[in-house]
Amino acid sequence: MFVPTKIFFTKGVGRHKDYLQSFELALRGAGIEKCNLVTVSSIYPPKCKRVSQTEGLKALEPGQITFCVMARNATNEPNRLIASSIGCAQAADESQYGYLSEHHPFGETEEKCGDYAEDLAATMLATTLGIEFDPNVAWDERELHFKLSGKILKTYNVTQSAEGDKDGKWTTTVAVAVLLP
Repeated sequence: MFVPTKIFFTKGVGRHKDYLQSFELALRGAGIEKCNLVTVSSIYPPKCKRVSQTEGLKALEPGQITFCVMARNATNEPNRLIASSIGCAQAADESQYGYLSEHHPFGETEEKCGDYAEDLAATMLATTLGIEFDPNVAWDERELHFKLSGKILKTYNVTQSAEGDKDGKWTTTVAVAVLLP
């Protein structure tokens, strides 16, 4: 059984005339192009320690099968705003799992995209933990309510945005949570 004990977050952007090469360059920007990536659903494992991107990248070897949660977006439309975000919500009780969320919109600023992804992860965790809340209240208010409950330790996001290349080359963004053994 593989339950990750460490996690790190990274992001990147790539531009190229070919769609696939644009994605490769975004992975290069994130430092994970050398891995065979396997995307998984969005659970932050219990007792999993967040490490820095630098420390996490040092743990990777070329060709390694690497599990991750990835948000990815691409456009070849000049000046079109794209973003990719991973939201995270960790329970105060470290033996409890948390949530990761992926959001990859068109036309949203980096801040709006990140807030949405963070809100999504926190909302999923809150419903799991039985925290009652009003879903119609703004994220800032819900965030404070979630943290004051004492059941959610922290929330955050890692977000990459970009404008589509002015000459119509493919532009790709990625935001990734990389899970390590």
